Amino acid sequence: MLQSLSIRDFVIVETLDLEFSQGFTTLTGETGAGKSILIDALSLALGERNDGAVIRAGAERADISATFSNNEHASIWLENAALEVAPVLVLRRVIYSDGRSRGFINGTSVTIGQLKDLGELLVDIYSQNAHHSLLKTSTQRQILDEFAGSMALANQVATLYKSWHQLHLQRLEVEKNSAAYADELAELRDKTRELQQLGFATDEWAELQAEHHRLANGASLLSGLQACIALLDENEPAAMSTLAQVQQKLVSLVEFDEKLKEAADGVDSALIQLEEASRSLNRYLQAAELDPARLAEVESSIQAVHNTARKYRTKPEELPKMLAADLVRMAELESFANDGALMKLEAEALAAYQTSAKQLSANRQQAAKTLSQRISAEMQRLSLSGGKFDVALQLCEASANGLEQVEFLVAGHAGVEPRPLNKVASGGELSRISLALHVTTASQNSVPCMIFDEVDVGIGGGVAEVVGQLLKQLGTERQVLVITHLPQVAAQAAQHLQVSKTQVNGATLSHIQVLNKTERVEEIARMLGGIQITETTRNHAKEMLGV
Repeated sequence: MLQSLSIRDFVIVETLDLEFSQGFTTLTGETGAGKSILIDALSLALGERNDGAVIRAGAERADISATFSNNEHASIWLENAALEVAPVLVLRRVIYSDGRSRGFINGTSVTIGQLKDLGELLVDIYSQNAHHSLLKTSTQRQILDEFAGSMALANQVATLYKSWHQLHLQRLEVEKNSAAYADELAELRDKTRELQQLGFATDEWAELQAEHHRLANGASLLSGLQACIALLDENEPAAMSTLAQVQQKLVSLVEFDEKLKEAADGVDSALIQLEEASRSLNRYLQAAELDPARLAEVESSIQAVHNTARKYRTKPEELPKMLAADLVRMAELESFANDGALMKLEAEALAAYQTSAKQLSANRQQAAKTLSQRISAEMQRLSLSGGKFDVALQLCEASANGLEQVEFLVAGHAGVEPRPLNKVASGGELSRISLALHVTTASQNSVPCMIFDEVDVGIGGGVAEVVGQLLKQLGTERQVLVITHLPQVAAQAAQHLQVSKTQVNGATLSHIQVLNKTERVEEIARMLGGIQITETTRNHAKEMLGV
C-alpha cells in the first residue's frame, strides 16, 4: 500500500508530507485547488513521462518521494533487477529546470523505465477519462482475461501464435521459391567446396605473407648476415677484437683509479653481448638456405587466395567468415529441401497453439458467464434497473488474441436487446459500468493500491451514494484513494483529505490536510451547500457521516 507521499517545489506545492491509511481515502476541495496535482506528482514518482514545466516558480528542481509497503510481485521484480529487497519501497523522482530527471529506488539510481515497471506493480491510477478505454475491445478482452485469471495463458497463446505464424509464412515462402532455393543451394555447394579446398584460415594469412617476404628476400638476408659476422669477428680490425683490446687496457688502468671500474664492467658486458650476437648470427646462417621451391609454393598459395577473394568480391581475410555464413545458409536451405520437415514443424507449432487457445477459450467462457451476472447485478444497484450486461464471445479466425473476439454488450433497461457498449452507453452509464467492473474484478487484481481521479463524473443523487458504497466495499480489499466532487462519495471514506489554495507573498500555493470529524462535517457541508453553509446543511452532512 501507499504509506506516504512527500512533495517539494512541484507546480504550486512548496512542501507537502502526507501519510495514508489502508482502506478508502477521499480527497476533496474547491475546483482549481490542486487536487489532481497530487496524482500528477505521484505519477511522476511512478515513472510517468514529464510533459511540461512542473517546477514551482523560483525553485531549481522538483523532488517527489512515494513510500510503499513491499509485496510479493514487487520483491520478485527487485530480485530480477538486482536491487535490494526491503520491506519498504521508496520511489523518488527529481526533475531539474533544464528538463532532466533522475529516478531512485531505495536510494539506488535507476532508469525512469525501471520506476515505471515497478510502479505498475504498486498502483493503478484511473483518470477521469479512463472509462473511455473500456470502449476498446482490447481493454474488454484484458478485463475478462484478468477476471478469469488467464493473463499468463493469454500471453502464452500470443507467443505460440507468433511462432506458428512465422513457420507458416516460412513454409509458404519455401514453396513459392523452391526452384530459386534449389539453384541457390547448388551454387552454395560449389562455392563452399572451393573455399574448403582452399583451406584458408584468417590467422594463417599474416604468417603466409611474412614467410613470403622472408623467402623473397633470402639472398639479401644471407649476404647481409655474412657482412655482419665479418664486421664483428673476421675483418681487420674486427669489432670484437678491438673491444677486447679496450677491455685489457681498462683492466690495467683500474689498478690506478677505481673510478674506471664502472666503465670496465660496461665494456665486459658489451663484449659478452657481442659474442652472443655473433654466435646467434652464425647459427641462423648455418640453418638458412635459399628455397626456390618453397617460395614458389607460398606465392602460389597467396595468388590462389587473392584470386578467390577477387572472384567473390571480398577481402582475403574475410574468406573464412564468408565460408561460415554460407555453411549456415546451406544448412537452412537443406532443411527446407528436407521433405516434410518444415511442414512438420509448422503442424507441431499449430497444435501447441490450438491446445493453449482452446484452454483460454474454456476459461473465457466460464468467466464471461460469471462476470456478466455480477455486473448485471451491480447495474441494478446503480439505477440501471432492468439493465443487462453480457460478455459476448464471437468465434473468429485464429489470432494472437485467441479463437474468439471478446465484446461487452449492454442493455440500459428491460426489454432491450444488449448491444455493443460503444454504441449504446452514455457517459454516465459508462462511468457506472466502469466502476462496477473495477469493484467486481478487484479480487483478481494483484496491485494493492487503486487511485480514482474524478471517475464519478456524470453521476449524482442516489447513484452517487451507491458509488460511494461500492468504493467503500472495494476499500475492504484494496487501498483506494478517490478524488471526488460528490459528498455522497466522500462521506463513505475512512480517511478524508482536503486540498486548499492560499496566497503567500503574491504566489499561489496548494496545501493538503487530514480532516478531523468536525472539519469533515464542514467540508461535506461545503460540498452539499452553496456560498452560505446553514445548520440544516451541517446536519445533513452529519447524517451522511453518521456522527
